[in-house]
Amino acid sequence: MVNAEMMTTAAPLRFSKMHGIGNDFVLLDGRRGGMPLSAAQIRALADRHTGVGFDQLLSIEQSRDADSAFYYGIWNADGSPSGQCGNGVRCVAAWLHRAGVLAIGDTVSIASPSGPVHVRLLAADRVTVGMGEPVFEPARIPFAAEAAADAYAVPVDGEMLEIGAVSMGNPHAVVVVNDLAAPILQQLGPQLSLHERFAQGVNAGFVRKLDRSHLHLRVHERGAGWTQACGTGACAAMAVLHARGEVDDSVQVTLPGGTLQIEWGGPGQQLWMTGPVAFAFEGEWRIPE
Repeated sequence: MVNAEMMTTAAPLRFSKMHGIGNDFVLLDGRRGGMPLSAAQIRALADRHTGVGFDQLLSIEQSRDADSAFYYGIWNADGSPSGQCGNGVRCVAAWLHRAGVLAIGDTVSIASPSGPVHVRLLAADRVTVGMGEPVFEPARIPFAAEAAADAYAVPVDGEMLEIGAVSMGNPHAVVVVNDLAAPILQQLGPQLSLHERFAQGVNAGFVRKLDRSHLHLRVHERGAGWTQACGTGACAAMAVLHARGEVDDSVQVTLPGGTLQIEWGGPGQQLWMTGPVAFAFEGEWRIPE
């Protein structure tokens, strides 16, 4: 919700800059007034030359229901809203710990735009998140397909890609490749993210399987571009390969920024993600009028 009073004031906006294995965020304390920025102001704040710079903006707000301790909103660098952010929710948990409202060892429910997630604070800089059960039903991703399948053939820029499609609170397309440094991925990532069969766009993940317990991954995120890490992308890659019987119940997923531990026992069970978080700095930003 845009707070008109805050938009017109000249007072600087206080923020925290954080990251989860290189996936970086600006966090705003909206517990007293909600999210104070418009889409245009979010884009200005996201600019890495004239603003602060981030992959996603997170607003920490009062809970909107009795079952969750807090609510967090998610916006991409282009100002568009997002449904879920795995690395981001770990940062939210660490921020709440620093704010004195979440203790090490606590497990709480925090609501997101796509529903509640459970976070367990293992240490001040390490968090486990229950990301819910992966959704493979095409209509719920959303993805245009007649029925759920382990793989779909999708034409992209003259290439026929075999993708897995899944939602982890936001849509993901997972492509298995042999070489994550292949130059063609630079053009396939952005184009797959905008593919017409994904009505809301999609996060495009390219994964290389090392063995049954270790994956390497790159992700081009809708609204943010190539990122150092994508928590929901790591969950999606593991879930797609697990559904195909290609990986074990516990998998390390290494991204350019670091490694996440993903655990999933299969249908009917919640998927868990564990990884580090870090505070970069605190600051103030003057909102452009």
